[in-house]
Amino acid sequence: MIWTAISGWSHHWVSKRKYHFIIPAAVDWDQPFRADALLGRSDHLLHGLIHSNGFGHLVTIHGCDGGSTFLSGCQIMDIWDQLCAALRVRAVSVVDLTQKHSVDLRLLLGVAKGETWFGRWGYCLAKGCFNVSASTYSAALEALAALPVDYLRSRHVRRVVSIYRRLSDKPLATVREFLCCLLDWKHCKAPLSPPSVKTFPRLTFLLPKSCVMKRLRQPCQRFEDVVDLLQCRWSKKRLLNAAEVVVDKLREHANGTKISRQAVRDAARGAIGDTGLLDFVIKSLNDTVVGNHIVRRVPDPKNRVLHFSLEEYDEPEPEPQLEPDLEPEPVELDSERTPHAVRWPSTSEVERDLRAVCRAMVEARSEAAQAVLDCKHWWKCWGLRDESDDQLRFLVEWRPQVREATELTRPMPPGDIVVVPLHASIGELLIEAEHALQETYCFFEGFQAESLDGIAGENWDPVMLGGAESGDTIGVHGHGADMETGLRCQGGTEAWDVQCVCGAQDDDGERMVACDACNVWHHTRCVGIADGAPVPPLFLCMSCGGALMAAGPILDEALTVPKVK
Repeated sequence: MIWTAISGWSHHWVSKRKYHFIIPAAVDWDQPFRADALLGRSDHLLHGLIHSNGFGHLVTIHGCDGGSTFLSGCQIMDIWDQLCAALRVRAVSVVDLTQKHSVDLRLLLGVAKGETWFGRWGYCLAKGCFNVSASTYSAALEALAALPVDYLRSRHVRRVVSIYRRLSDKPLATVREFLCCLLDWKHCKAPLSPPSVKTFPRLTFLLPKSCVMKRLRQPCQRFEDVVDLLQCRWSKKRLLNAAEVVVDKLREHANGTKISRQAVRDAARGAIGDTGLLDFVIKSLNDTVVGNHIVRRVPDPKNRVLHFSLEEYDEPEPEPQLEPDLEPEPVELDSERTPHAVRWPSTSEVERDLRAVCRAMVEARSEAAQAVLDCKHWWKCWGLRDESDDQLRFLVEWRPQVREATELTRPMPPGDIVVVPLHASIGELLIEAEHALQETYCFFEGFQAESLDGIAGENWDPVMLGGAESGDTIGVHGHGADMETGLRCQGGTEAWDVQCVCGAQDDDGERMVACDACNVWHHTRCVGIADGAPVPPLFLCMSCGGALMAAGPILDEALTVPKVK
């Protein structure tokens, strides 16, 4: 499994120092590394980055599938989480791109367990891409989880559902129940002594003489029951009426024989005007009961052309009760018609079934699945923690002057933690706030603090008497912030004007393109540019393009040179 993360809190001040925590791959433990080569690699078992202000990023982590010999992904994640807690990290971000055996784990585990892989360590959704909100994400998860598994159209999924239902003796009604069963099955061991299965060509059973056995070639369902499981644009009433028309035409033209699919379609075409409805019903009529007939559909063994036929249908009679005075009569049944014993699936087969269920789930609820996949930015926040060392802790935020505020293009970042003794004065708190900003950020290297907001008193008054409690946010005023430096914000000083059609109004890390007329940014996916396709040399958004088209006739008229007679 591989995870990669973005490397900046874009609106934070640029830190003077940042610390990289790396566990190299097993083959590289004894190899010398240069800093540039070490940081440029993506095959480390663990690569974490922590800025000097306490905010960090989980850049890369590889478990056993990614080259780790002794440590699993969970064990490496435990190391990282304990390291962050020991260093008093304030928050860590990660971009969840987890995949295992080509399955997106944030989709699989989100639907099955209700949380992602990182959720085990307390990571929660930071923001969704393409303007997907937390409520939309939760609703999409529940829509996928509650999807009835019988609605999935994959034949392979329908087959394996019956297998796991028989093995687990559970209904497995929803996609969440089925996925949880598959995930648990990967860790189940097959029984040591599976039941033996006899493979004799003929099996003999003793049944009473008065019991008459009728066996259909395949199990049949009422067409009205089949309709309930179909997903189409036609109503149930129209489907049932069309099925009755097809059966009537079969009864008129077949005369007890088989006729081709094209002949059935031509016969029913006059009574059913909607050819799409007709083709859908003909495709769905296979071993189904309509009225008092069973519709059979079999391919011709010579040319594989489908042929239809009708059989009379009798309602199954209730099984008679055995009476003591009845002498049983031996009746032979083909072993091919008896239920086969279900083989215990292997781990590779379970993983194959997981992939099939995920594909079928995405096909059934594509919009909900896309909303889940678009939520890939996660974070864990520790915040300002209380300590038992009898010291005061405050969050100090810079308060810019009016002139300075007009030059800021991004939101203000969170404050920095300042620690002072219980008996410290307001003047000492002011000095500590100044040192914290100077030593942490390039932007405040020449900053001089002058006063504090949120606490009352003179510089010599004790902090305890100023009305502020430990954990409060204190504003600091001063001068000397370097407004000319390019090392101001992690995401740069330029503010992007994002107004995408999806509703996004800020940079979410996805691929974007700017309109060449208004310079407003849009997601390439939202404007119809595929992820792998190049951006056109000239791009106009819908507003500018529409305005240009509307002004086209006026421009043509204005630019047309009148003819001189």
